Parts: sequence; structure tokens; C-alpha cells
Amino acid sequence: MSSNAVVHLIDDDEGVRRALAFLLGTAGLAVRVYESASAFLDQDRDSLTGCVVSDVRMPGIDGLELLRRLKASGVTLPVIIMTGHADVPLAVEAMKTGAVDFIEKPFPDDVLLGAIKVAFARSGKIGQGSAEIEQVRGRLQSLTPRENEVLKGLLRGYPNKTIAYDLGLSPRTVEVHRANVMTKMAASSLPELVRMTLMVGDFSPG
Repeated sequence: MSSNAVVHLIDDDEGVRRALAFLLGTAGLAVRVYESASAFLDQDRDSLTGCVVSDVRMPGIDGLELLRRLKASGVTLPVIIMTGHADVPLAVEAMKTGAVDFIEKPFPDDVLLGAIKVAFARSGKIGQGSAEIEQVRGRLQSLTPRENEVLKGLLRGYPNKTIAYDLGLSPRTVEVHRANVMTKMAASSLPELVRMTLMVGDFSPG
């Protein structure tokens, strides 16, 4: 890792901060911890390097507001958002606001470390590579019309039963289409599916 590979860890839970700081330290990463987004924003952000890992639900400035403030001030550090709740609409909003990933607690160690590795790879880069975007666009085009409808329901945060009702299908049929979508898109999780579809600017959940 580069000497600039600093992980800025923001979480209001001291136990979480300690555990994650230990994990990242044992993985050979430099870590700076903050108990609030305000404490992080109080720094001279122009000189910061690395990436940010922030909880989404915090007193005062939450993770989404942190993203908005960083974006407004022109800070391009990659931001990974953590949440204790499976909330697809929140993931969509976070990624539209600029998060590079959205991971749900509790998560395996390798999930966070993998997300950080990707964030460092993108550090200092604006947007996604055109080859990656075209790859995702090709996967989207491989979906059937019905699979595309199910995908849009997933991106709106609807559960399978709601998608089934809206499309006049059985929940089991929706489960099959959902599995096909995940396979064709090569997505291992809903947040990853959200990230991939949002990088294609001409795709919208409607």
C-alpha cells in the first residue's frame, strides 16, 4: 500500500471504531478515527489522502449529509458508507450522492477490506472508466423485459411481494427473475447491483 493509503474511519459507536481500527491496522492500513462527521470536517480537507469509511446514521451530520458537504466543497476522496439496516433506497441515494460503495453491518472482514481496496484504486479519479461502464451497459442489455422490470422494482427498494403484486406475478416467479438479474449483472449483493446500475447514467429505476 502507498503511504498515502489512509482510511478515515467515522462512526459514533466507540466499540465499532475500536474493532474496525484494529481490523484495518492488522491489514497494514493507516487509520484515523473520528467520533463524528463534524470532527472529520473540522480538518483541512485539502491535504487529506486515502478514503473515508463512514456510518450512515449518526447524530448531527449523518453519512449522507457528509457526502453532500464533501461534494459541495470539491473533496474527491472516495467514500464508503456503512449501515446497520438493509435499505436499498438509502443505498441508491448514497451512491447517487457519490459514495463508491454501501455495505451492511455486520459484514465479513474481507467485504470491508475489498471495498477499501477498490476505493484506493479509484482515489483521485473522477467517475468510472468507460470500459467498465460499457461492460455494465452490456449486462443490462442482456436482461429480458421482465427481468428489467424486476430490477427497477429492486432499485426502488420494493420487497419481492410488492414487485410481484405490481407486475401480476407470483412471489416465487419474482425470486427466479431476481436471481437471474443478480447472475447476469454479476452482482454479489443488492448494494453492488445498485452501484453498477447507477454508474450507467442512462438507466433509471423510474
